[in-house]
Amino acid sequence: MNKFEQELKNNNFTCSECKKCDKLVWPPSDFCNKCFGDVMWRPLSRTAKLVEFSRKNDEYFCIAEFEDQIRIMGTIENVENLQVGQTLNLVKCDYDGKEKFVFQSIR
Repeated sequence: MNKFEQELKNNNFTCSECKKCDKLVWPPSDFCNKCFGDVMWRPLSRTAKLVEFSRKNDEYFCIAEFEDQIRIMGTIENVENLQVGQTLNLVKCDYDGKEKFVFQSIR
């Protein structure tokens, strides 16, 4: 299990950032995928923008964007009046063989 997965398991949303060029490295890695420099790990904001969403049966899925550059897919718990561009809050992240992200809309 890598550092990113360990942090998710503890409900921490982190990312690697290059010490040399300051690029956020996504997907997280132990080195920068732009300049191959060393990285440090830092927490990311838990606030995101809703990029798009869809529904399958009673479950809603979304793509959320963090810090204007990182996009992840997850589920949304409260789905009343969803609109693309609205603010979401990452309320849970976990790792159990795969990454899991759960959002709630902020109104």
